Amino acid sequence: MANYDDAPFEIHVHGDVPLRADVTYAQLQEALKPLWKYAGAKSLAEGAESAYEEEPGIKFDTHEHLLTMCWTVGGDEDFRQSLDEMCMSLNELAEQGAAIEVTFYDADFDEEEAPPDQESRDDFLMLFVGPTPAAIMQAQRDLLVEDVIHLMERHFDASELGGVVGEIDKLFNERFDALVSSLEIGKPPRGGGSGGGHGGGRRPRHLH
Repeated sequence: MANYDDAPFEIHVHGDVPLRADVTYAQLQEALKPLWKYAGAKSLAEGAESAYEEEPGIKFDTHEHLLTMCWTVGGDEDFRQSLDEMCMSLNELAEQGAAIEVTFYDADFDEEEAPPDQESRDDFLMLFVGPTPAAIMQAQRDLLVEDVIHLMERHFDASELGGVVGEIDKLFNERFDALVSSLEIGKPPRGGGSGGGHGGGRRPRHLH
């Protein structure tokens, strides 16, 4: 991995993943190995600390059986491979579906000094993990409903949006039926794209 100071991106990983009650620290350390190894650490304990002191980093709450990630590392596009490996491993440990946000901040881009026609290479991914395709879809559905209602509540009362939620559920039911009928057990599309429904412009560094 490139030296942090020379890394083209600051990469922020953020999310809470409910884990099965029988998951051990050793299992979690192995599942998260793609992350802490990428950071140049020799263990999860060493690699769990974020590049920013104010961020809690990677935490495992053994009482709540919850993995919490608010962790930044310097890196490049190859970090996406580490994310894919991590998601596959976390699927085995997750109790239910969960979303993980990953933001790539262009470390070389300066909004104040950049020419007007130059755009940053910022990117934003929304990843989903879960014990089954159905659990992953449930997490996708819940997040989409939350985003759509948040957007539409500017114009409509929440009580008026039942039909919209019903249509979203219909779409996910159709996707799940298609998944079952094709017997495809791989994880569904993880979405992504830059920005999504989060508005234009650069994402602020902290949206917690």
